[in-house]
Amino acid sequence: MSTVRLNKLRQAMKERQLEAMFITSSVNRRYLTGFTGSAGYVIVTAEQAYLLTDFRYMTQAPEQAAAFTVAEHAPNVVDTIKELLSKWGVRSIGFEQDQVPYSRYAAYKQHLAPVELVPVSGMLESIRNFKDAEEIAIIEQATAIADRTYDHILSYIKPGVTEKELELEMEFFMRRQGASGPSFETIVASGVRSALPHGVASDKPIGHDEFITFDFGAIYNGYVSDLTRTVFVGTPSDRHREIYNVVLESQLHTLQYLKPGMSGKEADALSRDIITAHGYGDAYGHSAGHGIGLEVHEEPRLSKLSDTVLQPGMVVTVEPGIYIPGFGGVRIEDDVLITEDGIRILTHSSKEFTILPV
Repeated sequence: MSTVRLNKLRQAMKERQLEAMFITSSVNRRYLTGFTGSAGYVIVTAEQAYLLTDFRYMTQAPEQAAAFTVAEHAPNVVDTIKELLSKWGVRSIGFEQDQVPYSRYAAYKQHLAPVELVPVSGMLESIRNFKDAEEIAIIEQATAIADRTYDHILSYIKPGVTEKELELEMEFFMRRQGASGPSFETIVASGVRSALPHGVASDKPIGHDEFITFDFGAIYNGYVSDLTRTVFVGTPSDRHREIYNVVLESQLHTLQYLKPGMSGKEADALSRDIITAHGYGDAYGHSAGHGIGLEVHEEPRLSKLSDTVLQPGMVVTVEPGIYIPGFGGVRIEDDVLITEDGIRILTHSSKEFTILPV
């Protein structure tokens, strides 16, 4: 793993006047060190960068975390941390307040005294907002797997097949394509269930004359993709066509005008204003998108509450939808890289209204 990420953390620590930083989040640990094991702690100062883990990983960790000193911690990791902080003369240390339960904080405070614990929120997450070339290349691999999976599942869709059977075929296919698993629990929602924004696959059989929404993604080398497409089985009514076309217009409009320097609030309005103008504003209850990376929901948010400014290197989803209880719903989603002068769309599955014969 490059030292660039470590240097970015040290700069952020300097700006916050932190002598040291204690990292317990598994996601932030992987991002910073490259270590993929299930257990470990990171301590960083201006001069030191340590990865503490147990005996199971004493071969793996040095191979993956070349920029870090790897040490096997004591049975109680706090004993090793206290020893290192004392040796380095550290008087205070930041900790990830959003990741540490109060009971663990209390134990750290007691055992590390007189070292002061300084709560820190979102520091590494803010650094992770900006994807480097290596991360973007991996995300593109994850999006390519999602695109191939969508193409693959179209031939399996027919009345009588259950949503869960489609989900299982999609997961098997993603794994065969090199994914370590799905980004999240795959959504396969058909008929009236397509009005459920998070309608995970059920035992419902695919019927006639209904929408099917697929919302899914692949984890590849730790990074995720997130793709949504809605298809139709049978003969769509005028209302079905109208809803689909409104969502597509909203999504395409957002992609056309999305750019760096725009706030998350402004990006959300690009999609929301179109749907509202067509009279479906009340049927669009979620945000227009969110960041993706090592996690499927990261900053920035494309939300009417977000003042975060979109900047080059951020990767976000664009996913407007309309959901009508008792009838059905449509969502269309792509993954997008914010560039210096606009965007680059990373997912390429067709968004034409796909109508499958029965």
